[in-house]
Amino acid sequence: MSVSKESVRESLRRVQHPLHKQDVVSIGAITKVAVCDGFVSVTLAGAGVDEQARASLKQQATAAIRLAAHQSGDELSEVHVDVTDAPLSAASATAPASPPATSPPAAAPKRPSAPGEAARAQETTPSLPGVRHVIAVGAGKGGVGKSTVAVNLAVGLARRGHAVGLMDGDIYGPSMPTMLGLDSLETAVMGGMLQPFLVHGIKSMTIGKLVEPEKPLIWRGPMAHGAFKQLVEQTQWGELDYLIIDLPPGTGDVSLTMAQLLKLTGAVVVCTPQKVAQDDAIRAAKMYQQLGIEVLGVVENMSYFIGDDGKEYDIFGRGGAEHMAQRLGVPFLGAVPITMSLRENSDKGNPTANFIEKSPQGRILAGHLDRMVTNLENQVALSSMRSSGKRPKLTIS
Repeated sequence: MSVSKESVRESLRRVQHPLHKQDVVSIGAITKVAVCDGFVSVTLAGAGVDEQARASLKQQATAAIRLAAHQSGDELSEVHVDVTDAPLSAASATAPASPPATSPPAAAPKRPSAPGEAARAQETTPSLPGVRHVIAVGAGKGGVGKSTVAVNLAVGLARRGHAVGLMDGDIYGPSMPTMLGLDSLETAVMGGMLQPFLVHGIKSMTIGKLVEPEKPLIWRGPMAHGAFKQLVEQTQWGELDYLIIDLPPGTGDVSLTMAQLLKLTGAVVVCTPQKVAQDDAIRAAKMYQQLGIEVLGVVENMSYFIGDDGKEYDIFGRGGAEHMAQRLGVPFLGAVPITMSLRENSDKGNPTANFIEKSPQGRILAGHLDRMVTNLENQVALSSMRSSGKRPKLTIS
């Protein structure tokens, strides 16, 4: 299906006007739509909207149009969105426009108003079809290596023979295109569903392959909510043993959205050893508990540095995250050291190499990663037994 004025308008129903509680289509904020040979031009009425909100509105509208085009199998050469000083018409400002009779967009689910509401939603949220275990990987603050841990958990599980998917849910700072080496791959859409990338033995999908590279995603909560929902529900994951979700840092909208949309097996909290990182990691762990999501364990990333001389340097003070896990009463899944090869393999998009390097530093790193994966498998098995009410049997002969 080719891009048309109607399809552009439908895609903009996902974009909320900054001064109103409705989308730009319903309130009649679209004053012009032009489509020709892969070029889309849209003009929106923006009287009273400040410069920062205008920039955000342009960003959201552009992303919505491009995402809809990807989903229909079309490629756009350019999308131009302009926000003018024109006011809304009196009729459209007071009475929302009726949606078209055909192909209405799916309404976004109601955003949880509080963690308690999301926790109750976890009790009744259905599991993602075909996926046995959904595991969130989060952190209380950025820069602690959350994506590094998520990628290596996914690859490590796949190397054990599991069918694994990895979703880059870090809407504002997607890093999977680099860490998985996706830059040269094109996004494919079949039957209206995004086809995940098959790399390093896993299936992966990221918002980073659906928007322009290097362009900042200046999105308010509702837009991030919609983008996360689309990545989850409109990607053809197929049958999976594990779906690993790399979350944005902090305790914001995306985590609430995830808790409402998905039945999770549990969450992994990533933390570096120093006290300032522990403080934020504790908040993240308690957020998951408030959302009704079991904390499967803590991973201490950047636990220490292994130099080329083979010596170990405790740059951030080794063991802090393990002590934090003990205080919280949650499992400790393991420590991941800093090595030159880990950094190089991440930059090259080759995480598989972290498990097979033969150098002394490489073998140490691989051993830590394997233990982390084993511990996660064990915690998932225990969690599954608790949720099903089963108890291990002891047979004495």
